[in-house]
Amino acid sequence: MTNPLRRTPLRFPLGHVLRLALAGLLGLALVACQKVAEAPPLKGAKIGGEFTLVDRSGRTLTWGSFNGRWRIVYFGYTYCPDACPTDVAIIMKGYRQFAKEHPQEAADVQPIFITVDPARDTQARIGEFADAFGSPLIALTGSQENVDEAARAFAVYHNRGKDQPGGGYLVDHSRAAYLMDPDGQPIAILPTDLGPQQGPPAVAAELAKWVR
Repeated sequence: MTNPLRRTPLRFPLGHVLRLALAGLLGLALVACQKVAEAPPLKGAKIGGEFTLVDRSGRTLTWGSFNGRWRIVYFGYTYCPDACPTDVAIIMKGYRQFAKEHPQEAADVQPIFITVDPARDTQARIGEFADAFGSPLIALTGSQENVDEAARAFAVYHNRGKDQPGGGYLVDHSRAAYLMDPDGQPIAILPTDLGPQQGPPAVAAELAKWVR
């Protein structure tokens, strides 16, 4: 006599079972990828905004002039005795390494140097400075009011120091190389603080991580 409580086990075709298993694995893989995806370190930061400055030729450029391009933005001054030229050299060496490995992506990246010392950094002076580090670096200057506006937009501190014996002065300023996306939004700070040896490859790696 058949036990009425005994149920006949359900049987599924092997192909159906395999499809269910595969779907489950794909779902887990998707969840894993979503967890691994890293948000930009500066996402949502109030960094960047409109400015009106001029390049070496007197051409007026605004923040909007660079729309559609990735941007590396660094504030400094050409009379800086060590920090600024070191940082810019690291940026440009890192950029060239990135360009060698990813030429198509690098073509969409614009390095920009903005002076915090417009009283001395004339159009001719910033042109010579940009030449020292090579293309495609663009250097910008302007009136003190316009430079101050740009610095505020990028949360950059700067302060003119006292006159030094023999003439000249230093400018105290914050040091950061901002990577901005094609919409002008902040993505990351490039690691220029690692020094001339480790800095360029680290900058290249950071560019490769975000610039797509």
